[in-house]
Amino acid sequence: MAETKAEAERLAVGRRAGIVGICANIFLFALKLFVGIITGGVSVIADAVNNLSDAGSSVFVLVGYALSGKPADKEHPYGHARMEYLCGLFISVIIAVLGLELLRSSLGQLFAGGGEAEFSITSVILMAAAVIVKVAMAVYYRVKAVKIDSQALRASSVDSIGDAAATTAVAVGMFISRYTGPLTDSILGCAIAVYIIVMGIKLVKEASDTLIGKAPDAQFVAEIAQTIRSYEGVVGIHDLVVHSYGAARCFISVHVEVDAAVDVMQSHDLIDNIEDDFRRNRAIDLVIHMDPVQHSDPEVMAVKSRMEDVLSQVSAEYSSPVSMHDFRVVFGVTHSNLIFDIAVTDGFPLSDEKLCQVIQSEARRLDPTYNTVITVDRDYTSNRFGEKM
Repeated sequence: MAETKAEAERLAVGRRAGIVGICANIFLFALKLFVGIITGGVSVIADAVNNLSDAGSSVFVLVGYALSGKPADKEHPYGHARMEYLCGLFISVIIAVLGLELLRSSLGQLFAGGGEAEFSITSVILMAAAVIVKVAMAVYYRVKAVKIDSQALRASSVDSIGDAAATTAVAVGMFISRYTGPLTDSILGCAIAVYIIVMGIKLVKEASDTLIGKAPDAQFVAEIAQTIRSYEGVVGIHDLVVHSYGAARCFISVHVEVDAAVDVMQSHDLIDNIEDDFRRNRAIDLVIHMDPVQHSDPEVMAVKSRMEDVLSQVSAEYSSPVSMHDFRVVFGVTHSNLIFDIAVTDGFPLSDEKLCQVIQSEARRLDPTYNTVITVDRDYTSNRFGEKM
């Protein structure tokens, strides 16, 4: 898939954010190292080293966006956009590890009786300036993360907030430890460390969910379904599956029901037009499986309505939704085959085989000649099991 203008702009924003992070963190490293040397504060020097590691993380952001912009190749036909997700996971792990290290050092200092750095107005002013820079970086990262929907930049924003909080704790500790005792700095360090660890773990989970393959956003799925259903000639849709190979690389497959009475070439042209519209207007590679349904046959629709009532009863009895699609009937002399698919939740209390037996039994109650041929499938969109799309 060729890189679109929107993708190019997105990658440019990510690269600029990486460069800003490198420059700002190197500046903060030098500033805090200077303060640490003149005050003799070990916590200040440790905070400076933390900024140096942040500069390394920013380098990784820059490299990650550079790699994610590489075009598809033989080994990676869907492109390299998921490198951004790996970048976000890497930074999240760093945040959690640094939080654990800060907690370890703070607890060690606490049990050793605490410690304090030499207080000076100049050092406090410089540390306050460092906090302002970090808060500004957090805001910058957050704005850009929202703009391009970037996990890596969200992680960098959280990391910057954690750094600002840690630097604030160091500065406050330098000031008030003269009055509250040498344990103050250690206690503040422990509190900040716990905050950083919690945020790091949350970010690790978010990045991991994306790499594993989390369900797509419900609003996005609803918009896609509504758009497809808006085309004249579409009777219904089901089995919608969304694959994300990066924030700007989306591949979707879906089954679209059309009236079996309509000429097949006309229906095929409709399907081609929908796929082309999504490709041009949304930069989404949409693949549609066309399902002709007997939508205009009153006898078939009557049988379908009766079976929908059966499924409603089953849903109510087992307190779990069941939906039906791809319904068709092959009428015969001795029996009629009712062929359809059903969608259920992963937590449905019956096995697929047992559920099919229950539906078959209920169908026979309606008409002894009914023979059900059922395929049980799963819905790959979150919280939409059993719902009509």
